[in-house]
Amino acid sequence: MCILPVRCYTCGKIIGGKWEPYQNMLKEGIDRKDVFDKLLLKKMCCRRMLMGHVELIDSLLKYDQKMVFS
Repeated sequence: MCILPVRCYTCGKIIGGKWEPYQNMLKEGIDRKDVFDKLLLKKMCCRRMLMGHVELIDSLLKYDQKMVFS
């Protein structure tokens, strides 16, 4: 599960559906620059959105409200 923003904060390009292909290509061993080129992410601001993203949702789901308020 991923909570990547739907659009780039700076230019507004839609990037929401690019997280899984990005991760899959990196796992295949493709160079990061080539991955961005294949995903048609040419601007540095869009590339930053993927490179700087940290998946925290799985960690946060451990702290369900039921457990906190019990």
